[in-house]
Amino acid sequence: MLMGSKSQKDIPGIAFLVDSRGRRTSVLIDLEQHGSLWEDLYDAYISQQRRAEPRESLATVKRLIRSPARRRSRG
Repeated sequence: MLMGSKSQKDIPGIAFLVDSRGRRTSVLIDLEQHGSLWEDLYDAYISQQRRAEPRESLATVKRLIRSPARRRSRG
């Protein structure tokens, strides 16, 4: 069931799918109106997924950027 803009909490361009008890289960976002919101949500999701990945210190990253690129011969 799709819930429209009946309550004061709803945002134009945002619609919620609700279950039989009226609980919100999913959201539909109009990307023409809220494209930047979707980008923020997606960035937050990717950040959360990468949380356990190993990290590099700023000094290491700077050193990697400044070092000459290693080229592999294709001989």
